[in-house]
Amino acid sequence: MTRSVETTGTAKIRETTRLTLIRTGLGIIREKGFNNSGLQEILQASGVPKGSFYHFFASKEDFGLAIIEYDAGEHQREMERFLGDTSCGAVERLRRYFEAKCRYFESRRHREGCLLGNLGQELADQNETFRVRIERFFADWCAALAACLKEAQKAREIPTHLSPDSLAAFLVNSWEGAITQMKITKSTEPLQLFMDFVFGVLLKPCS
Repeated sequence: MTRSVETTGTAKIRETTRLTLIRTGLGIIREKGFNNSGLQEILQASGVPKGSFYHFFASKEDFGLAIIEYDAGEHQREMERFLGDTSCGAVERLRRYFEAKCRYFESRRHREGCLLGNLGQELADQNETFRVRIERFFADWCAALAACLKEAQKAREIPTHLSPDSLAAFLVNSWEGAITQMKITKSTEPLQLFMDFVFGVLLKPCS
């Protein structure tokens, strides 16, 4: 019984250490990029010794992939929270989802941007493993938005002649572009332009 308690406690400590490394690394890599983020900097910021790092991750690439998995999981839960809220219409769910993202970036003072978007731009031509995983992230994101858009069309909230899959891809591509412009201009104006066009024109309710 004592050994079982000790084993459980040790497992929790290890998982806490692993999450500390991932969350610390995520913050640094989001701002500085993958190639410009050194392991020593991440270890110092997290307070985790180098030996512990290699207990969890075989290499920096392995660490980077773990960060992508973590961030993708967080984003999936965020989508489920907003897009799965059936207390309101599908378009309103989409609006609330993107409004929450706008508030987040405003709170970050227009810094960092989208981690997976940043990594895609930096690593797609350098590392095929990263490229394929990031591509899957964006495909999953588009699929979730497309499902919500199909609901909106079924409820006659938006016109039905447009392809939900194409609309979803357009939303993701436009959002990623707006995020890039936000970082360059240090302003939320690109995000507001996205919101105004998407919900004031593209997804305007059927009359």
